[in-house]
Amino acid sequence: MLKRILCRSGCTLIGTRDNKGLESTSGSGYMVEQFGAWIFRFIENTGRFFRFAGSSFGATGHTLFRPKSYPMIWTQMYFIGVKSVPVVMATGAFVGMILALQAYDQLHKMGLQERMGVLINLAVVAELGPVLAAVMLAGRVGGALTAELGTMNVTEQISAVQSMGTNPIRYLVAPRVMACLLLTPFLIIYADMLGILGGFFISVHTLKINAGAYWSYSASGVQLWDIGTGTLKGFFFGGAIAVISCYKGFTCREGAQGVGEACTEAFVGCFMSILFLNFVFAIIFDSIYKCFWPVRSLL
Repeated sequence: MLKRILCRSGCTLIGTRDNKGLESTSGSGYMVEQFGAWIFRFIENTGRFFRFAGSSFGATGHTLFRPKSYPMIWTQMYFIGVKSVPVVMATGAFVGMILALQAYDQLHKMGLQERMGVLINLAVVAELGPVLAAVMLAGRVGGALTAELGTMNVTEQISAVQSMGTNPIRYLVAPRVMACLLLTPFLIIYADMLGILGGFFISVHTLKINAGAYWSYSASGVQLWDIGTGTLKGFFFGGAIAVISCYKGFTCREGAQGVGEACTEAFVGCFMSILFLNFVFAIIFDSIYKCFWPVRSLL
């Protein structure tokens, strides 16, 4: 009887120790399992996105040779381009005016206030104008595209289009991507133009800088290369905004909360892609410029 009791108590103690060891092992294993699952989900979602992007750009190229698709492209161009002009132009104007106010004190101390036009116009044309115009488009256009397609996905309208034998990417995504690709560079030009005029207005009419010297130094400092590279970024920014927004709309979860989360994720993804692309193009364009021309002095 005593041996049985000791055996039972010993077996119980051993079992308790083993359970604790198993619990600690299972805890660390659970963390590794979750991390591995996250890695697999990330790879899977990345693959799905690039497959969607490839299909979208392929369908966009196909729409160029289909005149029947042109009315849908005109509609999206009006919604994406024309309605975004006031917001983009106001953004560019305020950027130019703020740069003029911030740069005047530092340049005035060195007696270089007449060269403000070089710094303002170069900053607006090369970097701030394209990036801020694209960010405004990501907020206005990207969120709207995601909400529109997300609502169609939740209400199964995309499935209905597919059931009728129509490719939903060619019918819904391609016109939006084409409109963003074509109009984003023009919106960037509008933002640059208003930024230049805004900086000129504050510099000449408020800070009393000589207008002739302002434009003379600006013309000598800002080159066609700066304008061209800033505008060229617009094609890539517009493509990223359209593809990311449409992808989030196509893959959003059900319900109003799912559509809202998709809109938030679309804006964050567009914003981060714009910054990443701008960084990559800054390195590429700077390397190309240094290969063919000497580095110029702004002052």
